[in-house]
Amino acid sequence: MHKVLGSYNFAAAFRRFVVAAVAVIVATVAVSSVAQANPKYAGIVIDVKTGKVLYSENADSLRYPASLTKMMTLYMVFEALEAGRITLNSKVPFSANAAKEPPSKLGVGTGRSITVEQAILSLVTRSANDVATALAEFVGGSEQRFAQMMTAKARSLGMTKTTYRNAHGLPNTAQMTTARDQARLSIALRQHFPQYYGYFSTRSFRFGKQTIGNHNRLLGQVRGVDGIKTGYTRAAGYNLATSAEADGRSIVAVVLGATSGARRNAQMTSLVKRYFPAASSTRGGGNLIAKNNTSVAPSQATAAISGDGVPSLPQNGPMPGVRYAGVAQAYAASPAQNAASAALETMRPVAPAATSGSAVPVPQPAPAYMPDSGAAVAPAAATQSVAAASATPPDVDSVTTASTTPSAGWVVQIGTSPDKELAMDLLRNAQDKGGNVLRSATPFTVAYGAGAKQIYRARFGGFDDQKDAVNACNALKKRGIGCWAAAQ
Repeated sequence: MHKVLGSYNFAAAFRRFVVAAVAVIVATVAVSSVAQANPKYAGIVIDVKTGKVLYSENADSLRYPASLTKMMTLYMVFEALEAGRITLNSKVPFSANAAKEPPSKLGVGTGRSITVEQAILSLVTRSANDVATALAEFVGGSEQRFAQMMTAKARSLGMTKTTYRNAHGLPNTAQMTTARDQARLSIALRQHFPQYYGYFSTRSFRFGKQTIGNHNRLLGQVRGVDGIKTGYTRAAGYNLATSAEADGRSIVAVVLGATSGARRNAQMTSLVKRYFPAASSTRGGGNLIAKNNTSVAPSQATAAISGDGVPSLPQNGPMPGVRYAGVAQAYAASPAQNAASAALETMRPVAPAATSGSAVPVPQPAPAYMPDSGAAVAPAAATQSVAAASATPPDVDSVTTASTTPSAGWVVQIGTSPDKELAMDLLRNAQDKGGNVLRSATPFTVAYGAGAKQIYRARFGGFDDQKDAVNACNALKKRGIGCWAAAQ
């Protein structure tokens, strides 16, 4: 009896295996056939925990973003909210320029206004073009300037092939992106603004007498899907960026250029169901995209723009700048983030694998890049301010000038600024929030460059090894302080 039962169980298990294998083959063939039948198509699936590309088809080919543009518009709005420039209750006025935008639109008349929260919800659900323009004028000072800020932000997030010319995504032949870049943006939105990301899962939005449904039909229909954005123009085709998270797994997938909304949704559903089980379920990971708060106040936005209207910015590396209200910028990237971010740059899909427990080498500090030229600034005779070590946390205000740079140990960098006092403010703020984390650390600034191109790196020294510096940086991040660790 036991032998017969054992034989039966083995046969049943074998049949289940065959059925599953056939399903995988059919799904893979279906995914490939979409790309072959449609030259506009591009797609990518990324494991958010590891940065590995699970699927890629024309992922680096230029495409029109259509209303996926509004994801960057919302990134800029979330950043302004986080910085305290605006609140969810701030009133967004509608100019004649904003009110005249073609549908989809909310229909707010010239001279009227809505709240920032209403604006966010209208972009997520109806994808309202008039609201996108109104937000651009409200946050950036003008639609053109806001588009410049969007492109600068794209560069800081590693979206090297994306250019923005407007905030809504209506046709503009210069407004281009790639599936990989949109995946990076999707990941950044989730990881940088968890307090606002939930808006992307909004199923419907009540505005006056209207109940506005979300264009994203996968919400509530495909397990794990929690956002993020749809898009369509005739030139772009049907686009969709999707995030899915469940059972300790997390992926982001992008489909560009589908021939219909139904085909786009079917393709995305196929990608999620095919690759979600292949994503890593290991604890930890994530935070793939460095949060470089490089947006500048409207009056300063044009400083980063070249004569042809394209930001003159580097392809990689931290970009110093001034925060909205004059607070210096933080360049936040842990060693793991830098390594995972590099994984996103590869074009070839790789098979998912368990994450390694080995330490990730920490990169040396990148050269400073100035937003006016994008050229690397060679270190000048290093001017450094170093606080004397003491039993109590060193006081930033007591920092004195030293002629040499510390020659050993590890440091935690929490930001850069073109102004020394703003760099000092960064150090003070970090000490206030960091508490015991920075109890024995030494605050100092390092000057690079000269004249108008001089910048100041705000750092804490005194860490004996990589582990101490990385642990301190991770603790600071939990308290809202961007940072990265490096050997001195």
